[in-house]
Amino acid sequence: MEIVRAAYINEIVKISKKKKLVVSVILSVLFVIGTAIGAYLLNNFAGIRITGGSEFSIMVLTILIYSILPLFTTFICVDMFAGEFSDNTIKFTLTGPASRIKIFLGKILTVATFIIANLFFVMILSTIASLVINKNIPNFLKIPMSYIMAFMPIFIFALVVVIISNLARGTTSAFMFSILVFLVFNGLNLVFPQTKGFLFTSTLDWYRLILGSYINFSKISRVFLILLGYCIMLITAGYYLFEKRDI
Repeated sequence: MEIVRAAYINEIVKISKKKKLVVSVILSVLFVIGTAIGAYLLNNFAGIRITGGSEFSIMVLTILIYSILPLFTTFICVDMFAGEFSDNTIKFTLTGPASRIKIFLGKILTVATFIIANLFFVMILSTIASLVINKNIPNFLKIPMSYIMAFMPIFIFALVVVIISNLARGTTSAFMFSILVFLVFNGLNLVFPQTKGFLFTSTLDWYRLILGSYINFSKISRVFLILLGYCIMLITAGYYLFEKRDI
């Protein structure tokens, strides 16, 4: 366990030095501010009320999980896998005392940390913005739960990107194919609704199951088990490819 923790800390240090992380923070701030300004102008000058006490934070989350969060996650995953193999810096990590399974787990935990931190950061910003726009208290129970539930589908997409990154020959092809997969899967959800039971992208907004007056715990449990199954299978496949890949 100590070696996994050391591998995790090493990956956190490496990712903290990347400019993409700073860019993701800046764009997240600009994204929330821009959305808040748009909502404020519509509410106060156009007479169109698009947000209530809690709806702004949920609206921000909905836009986030279909746009910049998958983009940032793809950048991070491609850099951590395809990028390190492409520039051969992975050699220094693999020749160390940690086994490949521990290095892989350290990288996966780092990806999960990035997604959680991004969601938490945007949640705090959007909640503050909601207080300014609506001048009332948002729902401090459903908002955190919604952001927590949004983690699993994005994490599953990150695992898909990890698999693609271990198959691709370079960072550009890994990035482009990952984005293509995300767009195609979302398109299939719209064009062929019957595929929703098979594609993880149909669960990106499963947090909406807790937003109504009636909460269907049975359906929430079923979706959670499906997502958990996705996680187990994709982590296993990702590690297999990572283990077999040559330096």
